[in-house]
Amino acid sequence: MRLYYSPGACSLAPHIALREADRAFELERVDLRSHRTAGGVDYMTINPKGYVPALELNGLVLTENAAILQYIGDLVPARELVPPNGTFARYHLQEWLGFIGSEVHKQFSTLFQPETPAFTQERSRGKIAERFTYINTVLIDRGYLLGETFTVADAYLFAILRWCERFDIDRQIWPNLDYYFQRISIRPAAQAALTAEGLLEPKKLRRSA
Repeated sequence: MRLYYSPGACSLAPHIALREADRAFELERVDLRSHRTAGGVDYMTINPKGYVPALELNGLVLTENAAILQYIGDLVPARELVPPNGTFARYHLQEWLGFIGSEVHKQFSTLFQPETPAFTQERSRGKIAERFTYINTVLIDRGYLLGETFTVADAYLFAILRWCERFDIDRQIWPNLDYYFQRISIRPAAQAALTAEGLLEPKKLRRSA
């Protein structure tokens, strides 16, 4: 099993999930500008969409975080990274994956494009603030998005929350969300993934007031 990734991109989510699942896998870095892998392969032949992540296994390729994350979770049911198929909790997981992908991740996408007009960037920042306010409220009475159990949805949200520093968004405005981020950042799987991608920075756990 091989995960195609770019350091700090949303591919960090399945990277963390694979380590949470304790699965053997290979990492293949992708240069998203040249679309070449570290091994010199044209990444477009692997994923014609051109972006990460992609998970390759037994000659098959799976793309899109929502699909990859659920696949990883289903490999190890005992670790409860995803609720069982057919349960209402599984649909809540899919609800969160959809929300993170379309309402949080997507808003950051405009900030990554330097040619995006300033008014459009400000609108995206406003949307991000609205979504963070909602998540901050959800996290008042629970440790993770689905309750007290870490799931792949938390890996996805954590990967996106890391982008706040890049765009000078102060997570401490949302104390529950900030504490949630700090707690996930010190999980062994997150630490291992960040180290492997060359992203690890020493952090202190901040408690919400």
